[in-house]
This record gives sequence, structure tokens and C-alpha cells, in this order.
Amino acid sequence: MTFQINIDNGGTLTDVCIMSGGAAWKTKVLTTPYDLSKCFFEGLRKASEVVYGAADVKRLLEDVDLIRYSTTQGTNAICERKGPKLGLVIDAAATDLPKALRDHDPEVYDALVGDRVGFIDPAVLNGADAEVDVVKVINQLTAKGANRLVVCFAHDAFHADEEQVKKIVLRKYPRHLLGAVPVLYASDLTVDRDADRRAWSALINSFLHPSMEAFLYNAENRLREYRAKNPLLIFRNDGDASRVAKTVAIKTYSSGPRGGMEGVKSFSALYGFRDAVSIDVGGTTTDIGQCTEGKVAEVRRGHVEGISVSFPLCEIMSAGAGGSSIFGVKDDLITIGPESVGALPGPACFGRGGKEATITDASLLAGLFDPKSYFGGGMELDLARAEAAVKANVAEPLGMDVDAAVLAMSEAFEAKVAAELHRCTRIVEDTVLLAFGGAGPLNACGVAEKAGIRRVAIPAMAAVFSAYGIGSCDVSQRYAIGLDDHTDVALGAALAGLKDKAARDMFAEGYGPGTYTLKARLVAETAQGDVVHDLGDGATFPAALASSPTVELELTAVKSLRHTEHRHMGMGRGGAAKAAETRLALVVGEGRVALPVYRLSTMAPGDYAQGPAILEEDFFTARVPKGWGFVVSEAGDIILDRED
Repeated sequence: MTFQINIDNGGTLTDVCIMSGGAAWKTKVLTTPYDLSKCFFEGLRKASEVVYGAADVKRLLEDVDLIRYSTTQGTNAICERKGPKLGLVIDAAATDLPKALRDHDPEVYDALVGDRVGFIDPAVLNGADAEVDVVKVINQLTAKGANRLVVCFAHDAFHADEEQVKKIVLRKYPRHLLGAVPVLYASDLTVDRDADRRAWSALINSFLHPSMEAFLYNAENRLREYRAKNPLLIFRNDGDASRVAKTVAIKTYSSGPRGGMEGVKSFSALYGFRDAVSIDVGGTTTDIGQCTEGKVAEVRRGHVEGISVSFPLCEIMSAGAGGSSIFGVKDDLITIGPESVGALPGPACFGRGGKEATITDASLLAGLFDPKSYFGGGMELDLARAEAAVKANVAEPLGMDVDAAVLAMSEAFEAKVAAELHRCTRIVEDTVLLAFGGAGPLNACGVAEKAGIRRVAIPAMAAVFSAYGIGSCDVSQRYAIGLDDHTDVALGAALAGLKDKAARDMFAEGYGPGTYTLKARLVAETAQGDVVHDLGDGATFPAALASSPTVELELTAVKSLRHTEHRHMGMGRGGAAKAAETRLALVVGEGRVALPVYRLSTMAPGDYAQGPAILEEDFFTARVPKGWGFVVSEAGDIILDRED
């Protein structure tokens, strides 16, 4: 038996999904932010326990065909502003560029760059004083605390002038010296002529690169020690995967949530949902997406924290509210995030030294969790520590008792996520809310009520849904080059060059000529939007684009690994579900009530029940409020409907 392993690394928990044929298994481990390779291999160890009944990583890796990896680390780093201090080098004429960049998002700009901006006059780059000027600017920026630099010139000849700066930097700061400052040249990353997008793309990439590089190469080297058959594949935000060496850091932004959206596409097709919005609630963020008529929103110039960048990205918005987000009180109002306690120390109830209040602590105090069976029985929760955190951080500042504070925290959390849903998606009458992630199902019905949604779906694999979703992604490489010469000869030469590059890169991925497909197109940017012209076997420049000032040639090489299924799952009612136990839980307006607890592992397709109740699985819990009912589908998924 051979396996595929999909790993989704979150800020608090790392999810593992093991797939073989039509079967799937799951497990979770705590994320170790100080060394991500530790939780990566701990996940493999627990996966081997799930598959073989005993830990045997070596045997597992011998039986594994593919290991795919996605992460929310980029999302969390931007959200929490955790990363290196960047210095920005621009041309002297672009004095308005820093302000233009800051206008996109003052908070992110100040956190990444601040006042660390230097100017170089392109006119001196070929003169005798070129080296002096470049060194002076670099020294000024490093003196201000910059430990990585981005060079982005805004004028038409940006590529040539950035190349000239690169030559000087390599001479004056050789890479073999310890004092060499890493420098990213925006033109090496993208040919986008829009200076704002190009600069932001380079800044964000440089901000994310160090932590991603250190972990991924460490993990890949350790896999080699086990003689893993195939290299680690990094799942990207564009929905495909590639080797570590061929992956750009910015494309890992929201790659974990994009994995969830791949799952949403498949799930919606399975149940015939025309319009689905999703909440993927992890430890640090709630990631929100939408799938309409089987398509996930993706734009050619994507957005990171609302900032336009040069790469195609899935339109997923991240709100700073997750299971480990910190609750506080300001001006007699509850505040949530964006700061998170992460996996270490974690919520106060984890007993690892955390003292801040989180929704996880509130849910434990509300009676929704069994302290002894949390996390599949792998972690015992501490009620006393949770109560102390909620009392000190929420109840006392608001002048209320702990039970009232717990209900207020749940209400605030649901209201925040519902507000973000309305801000980021379009909700219509038949919209379905898909809730997944470790904390997604917990308050899903409450979020749906506040958002005006009457149906909620919780996949059976909800706890590891993003890991599950990346299981069918393709391996691909994407290229783009600007065309100044709009002739057939120039187009043919550029296309041949990109195809040669694709052949080398796909060979490095393990796929020779004829085993992958190539798709090429021309994209002209106009005032009315992008004009796209697909290229067939020939390389003829279309007359309609000849007068366009900005035309890019794009080439995509794809090795298809996806398998499309044409099934439809029923969700009719059968027999009444049997509760496994009752649990005293807080109910609005009623105090503590003995609620039935239904375990997914003991229910069969067609089983149904009404709220108020608690749904429980090893790695997630869902509160079913009064007025809601649920049924188990043929596939073992949970469909909840508002019944009044």
C-alpha cells in the first residue's frame, strides 16, 4: 500500500491527512514555532502510528509517494507583523513612491519598512561615484536596523538599473561574507510594470522568505536522511505545488487556506451547492473564502492583506480571530486579536503558562469541551487556569461574573466573524456556510445566524480540511515576461526561452518532456481591464494587441495529478441519533443545561437530531443551538439547517 501525506501547518496546530486510494486518516500535533521541522516530523510520527499502530517514520516514508505541505505561517506573520526589518532602495525621482506604498496599508508598511528608505540616482550608476553612493545608502539603511533590503526602481528602465545596482552590491558585499545583507531585486521577482505592485510584491516576499527558507530546507534535508523517494512539494496559493527550490515565498501566503478552498470546490460539487462561503478557523486567524458555481475567486493581480501584488492569488481574506486569539477589554468593549498566544504558551487552559483569555478558554468554561477528551484525549484542559484568565482579562474589566463573560466572548467572536463574512463575500438566499479548521465548527451556527445564513455544512474531515483539500493538486511552474517588441519573431523567441526554462524546471520536478502540458497566453493591461489572448501551437502576435503599451507573455507548465469525481451525496433523514452522554453547558437565557452530546464516530448516515446539543469528534466540537437540526450525510458529513 502506498500513501500520500498532506500537511497543513498552522499557527497553533499542524494538521496531517494520510490518503490511500479512497481511504483517508487524520491526526494533529501542536505547532512548534521555534522550530517548524519539529512539528513536521512529529506529524509524520503520529501519522505512522495512525497507519501502522506504532510509530515508524522510516517505514512510512518508504511507503509514501508524495508529501505535500501548506502553511499559514506567511498569513500569520503578516497578520501579527512578525518578521525581519526591511530597507527599501528606490530611484531618486520616485520621491512619491513611499507615500503611495504606505497609502495601501499604513500599518503593514510601518511594520515592514517604516522610515528605512534610501534613494539612488540612476544617472550616477555608470559613473565613478556609483559604488560610493550605493554603499552609502546601504550603510544608512542597515544603521537604521534593516537586516534585509529590497531594491525597486519605478521608472521604465527599472530592470537595467536594478541589474547595475546588483553588480555593485555583489562587488562590495560578497555573499560569502558574514556581514553581507540579503538583497532582493524586484525585477528578479516580477516583470510587472506597476511600481506599487512590484515594490509590495518584493517587500512581502522578502519579509516572508527567511523563516520559510530556514524551515523548508531543514525539513527537506531531514527527509533525505530517511531516503524519502520524492522531494517535498510546497502547495501554493495558486492551487498547485512545486519543489522547495522552485517556490517563491509570497506564493505560500494563505496557501493553507487555499487548500481549504480546493476542498470547498470538491465538497460543493459533491452536494450540489451553487454558492458556498467558508470559514477556516485556526488558532490565529479565520480565513474566509467563497465558491460560486464551482469556481473559487482568483485574480491575476492578487491581494495580501488587501494590498495589490503582482501574482495571481486566490481571494481569501484573513481576520485576526482564531481559537488562540487574545481577548481583552477596551472602552468597555470586548476586543479580539489580532495578537495570538499561538501554540506556545497557547490558551490558558492548555496549562503551558498562558495567562491571556481566548475563545478556547471560554468554550471550555461554557461546558462545550470535555477537559479529559480534548484533542483526541491527547491533552487535558485546565478549568482553573481558563477561569483565571477569563476573570482577569474580561469579566473583571467588564464588571460581570465569569459565566456572563463567557457568553459575551462567544457573542463577540461570532459577531466579528459574521461581520467579516459580509465584508469579504456576497451572501444570497441559498448560500451555505462551510465550517472547518480545528475551531471552525464550534461557533458555526451562531456565525451563520448573525450572517443571515440558514444552512451550515461541516465536513467529516473538517479538523484537517485544508490538508485534505491539497490532496489532489497538480505540480506546476508559471512564468511571465514583458514584451516590448510586438512582433511574431520577438514573441517566438520569448516563448522558446520560456519553454526551455519550463523543461529544465519540470525535469527538476521529476517530469520529462511529454509528461506535462504547456499553456501560453498574452495578457495586455488596458484601462478597461486585462485583455487575454490564448496562444495555440503557433507564435503569432495578434494585431488587436499590437498597440497595447503593456503586454506580458505567460506560460504555465502543468503535470496533472487531479482526479475528478462525478458523485452526488444524499442527506436524507433516517433514524434519530443516539446521544453518547449529556454535558452541563451554558445556554443563553437558560444558564447551565444538560445537553446531549453526539459523537460522530458512533453515528450512521441518516442519523439526525435537534439542538440545543453538542456534536463532538476527536479534533473538533460544534455547538448546535436551539432552532437548528442536523443530519449525517451518506459521506459522513454533517449538514445543519435552521428549522424555524
